[in-house]
Amino acid sequence: MKTLIFCALLAISGAVHAEPRQYISDHQGVFGGQQIRYRAIVQEHLVPGADGKPAASVFTMTYLRTGLKPAQGVERPVIFAFNGGPGSAAIWLHMGFLGPQRVDAGEPGKPNTLPPFRYVPNDDSPLDVADIVLIDPPGTGYSRMLEGAAPQFYAVDSDAQMTVGLIREWALRHGRLNSPKFLVSESYGTVRAAVVAKLLAGGPMTTGRMDGIGLNGVVLLGQAMDFSGEGGDLRYLAALPTMAATACLHGKGPASCTSAGQADAARAFARDTLLPALYAGNRLDPATRSKVAGELAALTGLERQEVLDRNLRVSLGEYSKLLLRTEGRRIGLYDARYTLALAGAGSDPVADDPAMGQYVPAYVGAWSDYARRELGIDLAEPYEAISFRTVNGQWDYGFGPGVPFGRNFAADLATAMNHNPNLRVMIGTGYYDLVTTIGAAEYTAAHVAMPPDRVVFHEYESGHMPYLGDASRRQLAADIRHFVTGR
Repeated sequence: MKTLIFCALLAISGAVHAEPRQYISDHQGVFGGQQIRYRAIVQEHLVPGADGKPAASVFTMTYLRTGLKPAQGVERPVIFAFNGGPGSAAIWLHMGFLGPQRVDAGEPGKPNTLPPFRYVPNDDSPLDVADIVLIDPPGTGYSRMLEGAAPQFYAVDSDAQMTVGLIREWALRHGRLNSPKFLVSESYGTVRAAVVAKLLAGGPMTTGRMDGIGLNGVVLLGQAMDFSGEGGDLRYLAALPTMAATACLHGKGPASCTSAGQADAARAFARDTLLPALYAGNRLDPATRSKVAGELAALTGLERQEVLDRNLRVSLGEYSKLLLRTEGRRIGLYDARYTLALAGAGSDPVADDPAMGQYVPAYVGAWSDYARRELGIDLAEPYEAISFRTVNGQWDYGFGPGVPFGRNFAADLATAMNHNPNLRVMIGTGYYDLVTTIGAAEYTAAHVAMPPDRVVFHEYESGHMPYLGDASRRQLAADIRHFVTGR
C-alpha cells in the first residue's frame, strides 16, 4: 500500500535544476515479522566540485519508519548502503536485500530469464531495526555528472569524500547526526566503505575539517579491499576453500560432503601441504608433487593430470571452465550455482558470466516497474545499473585513470578502527563466490591492523551477492539485525 505525496518534473540529463528533485511516498509492510509504516524518499543532491559549483547530481533513496516519537527516531540506527563496480548503482542491495520490495529472481542456478520480471514484498529487509539510505554514485542509477563538469568523482578519494558529504548532509537534514550509523557495502563498495570510515571523523590532512561523525559498524559483503597487486602463489592458496566448497556443491567432492566442511578441509590443506609445496617451486621432488596434485584434485573435483599440467596452480578462471567440462557446462565466477553451456561462450568477463548474464535482467526489469509504480519516479534518464566504459574504465585508484593496483584499502579501515575503539566490522562472503573468495577475505583482514576481536566473519551458501536465495538471504538478514542491534 502506498500514497504518493509529491512528484518532480521530468529531468533533462546533465542539467542543473533550480530545486533538487524529490519523490516522496508513504507505504506499509511487514519486516522482521513487524507491521511497519514507512516513507520512501527519492532525493536529488547537487554535489559541489572543487570550485564550489554544482558538479554532480546524486540521488539517494531513503526508507524511514514513520509514526515514531522524536526521541525514538534519533535513537533508531541508520544504514547507509552502496554497491561497487566501481560504476555500479545500488540496485543489487536495494532490490535484492535492503529494500521493502525485492526482485523475484527465481531459484539460484535456475533463474527467471524472460520478462516480465516481478518484485515481491521483502520481509527480510532490516527496516524493522534501522532506517535505510541507498546511494547511487555519479554515473550510476539516475546520478550524473553535470554538463561542463570534469569527471572528478571517478576516483577513490574524491568518491569517498563525496560520500562523506552526502552522509553528513542527509544526517543534518533529517536530524540524525546523533543516530547510530552503519555502512553496508558490497564488492568495490567495500573499498568505498573503508575510506569513508576513515574520513568520517575528519581532520586537517583528510577532509580539512573535524567532522566528528561517529560510526557504529561497517558491513563488507564480497570484500575487495586489497588492490596492492601483491599475489603470487597467495592467490592459489586463498582460492582453495572456495574451489572445494564449489566442488561439493556440484557433486564433485566426497560423498555426503558439506560446503563448510570442505572449505575447512581446504584451509588445513592449504596451510599444511599446499603452501610448502608452492614455496618449494621447482625444487619440489616428483613424488611429493604427484601426491600433492592428487590431494588437490580430490578437494577441487578436478583430475590429477589437470592439476599437474598447471603446476599445482589452477586459477579461478580456469576452474570455472574445468569443473563441469565433461557435462559441457561452465560455472559462474560471480556465483558458481549458475551454469551455462561451454559451447557458444563469449569473451566478456561480466556479460558472459553464467551468473551475471542470467540474473541481471531480472533486477533491471523489476526495478523499472518498482521505481515507476511504487516510488512514482518519472525521470527521463535511463537508470544505469552498471557503467563500465564511462565510470569503471576511467576510475582512478590513486595511480592514474584505469590503473587499479598499488594500495590495500583495508589499511584505511584499520585506521578507522584505531580512531574508534568501539567500531565493529562484519565480513560476509559466499562459499560460491569465485571473484572475492572466502580465503581472500580472511587473509586481507588478518594482514592489516584490524583488531580480530572486533571483526566477525559469516559465510553463506551463496555467491558474490549473498542474498541470492531464500536461505542465504534470511541468514544474512538475521546476521545484520544482530550486528545492528546486538540482539
